[in-house]
Amino acid sequence: MAKTFDYRHIVPLEETNVVGNVYFTNYLRWQGHARERFLMDHAPGVLSALRADLALVTVSCHCDYFHELYAADTVEVRMSLGGAEGSRVTMLFDYFRLGEPLPQLVAKGSQTIACMRRDGPGMQPVPIPSELLSALQPYSA
Repeated sequence: MAKTFDYRHIVPLEETNVVGNVYFTNYLRWQGHARERFLMDHAPGVLSALRADLALVTVSCHCDYFHELYAADTVEVRMSLGGAEGSRVTMLFDYFRLGEPLPQLVAKGSQTIACMRRDGPGMQPVPIPSELLSALQPYSA
């Protein structure tokens, strides 16, 4: 089993819909939160480069849902590296509800980003920053 970067989140009421369950787009937001927290903790130089001319562009994301989450549930998003090649990184996400006798898998997803450099009015692909590649390697699936 691959090492994962774990992001915990307690679901607030604002992330639920009128039925009472978590609105589906929040799972994708949590992917972004996990990704950003990973950068803060393991690749702060990449965050600094984002203020200059580096851009991490999400080119695809998806999520498969198995069970519903509700307000006050604690969800742990476990992120691992699905692959890295050229300018693209694919991350895998497993969502677990905590607090059961065992964590319950409630969803799975993935996200692919492209590393780009702002070049005047457009952007050009660039290799994955070495700091990011090094930080991601221990989390390879």
